[in-house]
Amino acid sequence: MLLPQTDIAEFCRILRAGGKKIVFTNGCFDILHAGHVRYLAKARSYGDVLVLGLNSDASVRANKGPSRPINGELDRAEVVGALASVDAVVLFDELTAESIIAKVRPDVYVKGGDYTIETLPEAKIVQSYGGRVEFVSLVAGRSTTNVIEKIKAEVLKAKQ
Repeated sequence: MLLPQTDIAEFCRILRAGGKKIVFTNGCFDILHAGHVRYLAKARSYGDVLVLGLNSDASVRANKGPSRPINGELDRAEVVGALASVDAVVLFDELTAESIIAKVRPDVYVKGGDYTIETLPEAKIVQSYGGRVEFVSLVAGRSTTNVIEKIKAEVLKAKQ
């Protein structure tokens, strides 16, 4: 389910009042692959509800460059929102998820193992109210960049 930013704080307040443990993660999720699916399943295992902050198209371009995203934000939201591990999706335009985390106030914030507490600006916000940060190991060889490079290589090979 795709929720507008204006509703996410109230959605999480209701969940918390019902005794639910909220987990939050964020990212681009441009071309969904097995690494994403495993990562999101692991993130969901830390609580009762997984809220996914999805970088908007503008945010992806700012973070990844002008050729990204491959898939638009509404398509990406629909695909990740259809996964059993994801309970809610919320779009954000900023480069980092700090402002959306301040609204969600997750019990657990999950990021990939390529980050550390020191390199994750959102960690300070989560820790400030007693939440915890968890890191999930990345799946070797599984990334959107790898998928894009493989497609490019196949196209070049086919042209020869």
